[in-house]
Amino acid sequence: MIQAYRPFRKSVTSLVALGLVLSGASVRAQSDPMAGAGEQSTSGQLNLPANPEFFGKNDPNNRRATAIVNGEIVTGTDVDQRLALILAANGNKVSPEERERLRLQILRNLIDETLQIQEAKAAKIDIGDDEVDETYARVSQQNFQKSATALAKYLISVGSAPASLKRQIKGELAWQRLLRRNVQPYINISAGEVQEMMARLKAAKGTEEYRLGEIFLSANDENKAQVAENAKKIVEQLKQGGSFVAYARQYSQASTAAVGGDLGFIRLAQLPAELSTVAQQMNTGTLAGPVPIPGGFSILYLIDKRQVLTADPRDAVLSLKQISLDFPKGTTKDDAQKRASIFAKTMSEVKGCGAADDAAHGIGAAVVENDNVKGRDLPTGLQDLVLKLSVGQVTPPFGSLDEGVRVLMLCGRDDPQVAEGPSFEQIQTQMEDDRVNKRAQAYLRDLRRDAIIEYN
Repeated sequence: MIQAYRPFRKSVTSLVALGLVLSGASVRAQSDPMAGAGEQSTSGQLNLPANPEFFGKNDPNNRRATAIVNGEIVTGTDVDQRLALILAANGNKVSPEERERLRLQILRNLIDETLQIQEAKAAKIDIGDDEVDETYARVSQQNFQKSATALAKYLISVGSAPASLKRQIKGELAWQRLLRRNVQPYINISAGEVQEMMARLKAAKGTEEYRLGEIFLSANDENKAQVAENAKKIVEQLKQGGSFVAYARQYSQASTAAVGGDLGFIRLAQLPAELSTVAQQMNTGTLAGPVPIPGGFSILYLIDKRQVLTADPRDAVLSLKQISLDFPKGTTKDDAQKRASIFAKTMSEVKGCGAADDAAHGIGAAVVENDNVKGRDLPTGLQDLVLKLSVGQVTPPFGSLDEGVRVLMLCGRDDPQVAEGPSFEQIQTQMEDDRVNKRAQAYLRDLRRDAIIEYN
C-alpha cells in the first residue's frame, strides 16, 4: 500500500462523483494485550486450525444482504439501489459472480455509513434536509450535468432512487463534520515539518512525478492465492470497461479508497520498488497489475505525468481552428480517400489563420474556432502533434468515412508560467488532512468493534 498526502477537506461533490457509494476500506482489528491462560496473547496471534470442521450448515457466501446495526435496519433494497448505481457506471458489464462480490462490499459500506451517521447523531450533529437537498442539487449539475429533477428520473430508470444518493450525502456530511469537531482540532503540524517538505520538493525540481490510481488488496501467506485470483478478476473487469474509481471505492484497502484510489502526484522514489519498476514503464491511461508487494497486491492506473516545479507544456492555452469536410452519404472508401487528399493539399497551402476561412469555404469545408483550449484537454493522440505546431500550421488530416476528414490549425498559444509549487499553507493543510484521515480510519475501526450487528 502506498502512503501519499491526500486532501481531507474533500467536497461531497467529489466523493459521490458518478453516484458511487463510499468505500468501506478494511482496517485490521487490533486487540488489546491480555494476560492469563486461555486469553489472547500480546502478539495478537489467533489459535486457528489448518483444516477447520464446521458444526451445522453455515455458508457465509449464501446470506441475504440485510443487517441490523445497533437497532437500525439496512435492507436488501438499500443494497440493490446502491448496486444499481455501480452497475450503471460500468455500463452493466458486470458478471453475476462480480455482482455478488459487490453486494457484499456494498453491505459493508452501508454498515459503516450507518455507524457514522449514528455517531454523529450521538454527538448532537444534525444534518438538515435543506443542506442535503442543496448538496444533491449541486451533485446533479456538477457530476451528472442534470437538474435535480432529471437526476431523480435517471436514478429511478437505472433501478436506484434519489433517497439512496441523499442518504449517502447525509452520511458523508455528518462524518466530515464529526471529524472536524472531534479529530481535526487535535492535529498539529509544526512549521519545521512543513519547511522540510518544501525543501524536499525544491530538491526534486525537474524530476518526473506520476499521478497514479491504486487498488490495494491486502494478503497474507494463507490467503495469498485467493486474493491474487480476486485481483485478476478485478483487472479483467477494468479492461472490459469497468470504472477504476468505482472498483477502488469498493475493493481497495488503502486509505485512498474514498477518493477512488487517487494517490495524487508522487515520485517513483516514494513507491515500493516493485511498483516503481512497473510505473516507470506505463503510459498515460494504461493499467498494470496485479503487482505483488509486501502485504498484498496492487493494481495501478497511470492518470498523468509531470515534472516537479516545472511548467508543463500541456497547460498551454491554445487558440485553434477546426476545419472539417464531411463525406456525402454513400461515399465509397476510394472516393473518400481522393476527397481527403484534395482537402489535405488545400489545407497545407493555406497561409495562416487569416486565410483559413476562405480556403475552407472554397472546398465546402466548415470552420469552428475555439480560443481557450488547454493542451492537456485534447485527445492524447493529438496533444503532441498540436503542441509542436507553429502558428498557422495544421495537423495531418484525421477522421473516418462516417465522420469525414478534419485538421486543427494553431492560431495562437499562451505558454504556462513556471510552476512555483504549493504554498506553505497548502502543504500544511495537506499534511494535516493526511493525519486526520488516519485518525478517521482508527475512529471507524473502533465504531465497528463496539457495534452490535445482526445479520438476517
